[in-house]
Amino acid sequence: MSFRFSQKVSSWASLALLLMLASTGIKAQDNPAGPGEVVRIATDNIMALVREAPSYFDEDPDRYLGAVGAELDKVVDFRGFARGVMGEYASGARYRSLDKAGQERLRLQLNQFTAVLRSGLINTYSRGLLAFGGSKVELASTEFAPGSTKVASVTQRVFTEDGKVYTVKYQMGQYRDGTWQLRNMIIENINLGEIYRGQFEAAAAEANGDLDVVIANWDDAKVRSSNEESTENAS
Repeated sequence: MSFRFSQKVSSWASLALLLMLASTGIKAQDNPAGPGEVVRIATDNIMALVREAPSYFDEDPDRYLGAVGAELDKVVDFRGFARGVMGEYASGARYRSLDKAGQERLRLQLNQFTAVLRSGLINTYSRGLLAFGGSKVELASTEFAPGSTKVASVTQRVFTEDGKVYTVKYQMGQYRDGTWQLRNMIIENINLGEIYRGQFEAAAAEANGDLDVVIANWDDAKVRSSNEESTENAS
């Protein structure tokens, strides 16, 4: 599908990204139907908060942001996601190449970036979700990789009030502890995880590898802007 990046798509990308995070902590015993059920549960929980929010958001926005944050904190491995965004800068190989002081500094930087990323995701994207309170969401299909029960692709469709339909694909894997985790996610041919990682790499290059500078100046709005530019270029 070829399209211009609209506010609606941006808002749904917000939900898709939060669902990507929310899917990381749900155990297999909690969702016997498998990876599709993981996505369904995360969607239902978050969308319930989104639908309720307009009744009080103008007077008490912190109530809504806090509720979304509390829901995500139950299931989200924000630290793991932050490490993925940092890419090679937080890789095991780089960590092992450092001396003890360097390793301690990298752990601190990862913790700091985790806090910054969590705050930005919850505040920026939770607000964007309000545009989707009246949308219908359905699970289209769950397909397992040939010969495997631990790798699957979950397709979800979103039907907006203005008649548009958007498709989100969650590429998931099951790990040793039974947890289904997202390995990749694509919304209308745009890979959101790659956009975040690319933005971090660009910022690190501009700062000559100084991660303290990158973390101090991280702005989730810039990532969303890159997302918009990437989508418009694909249209």
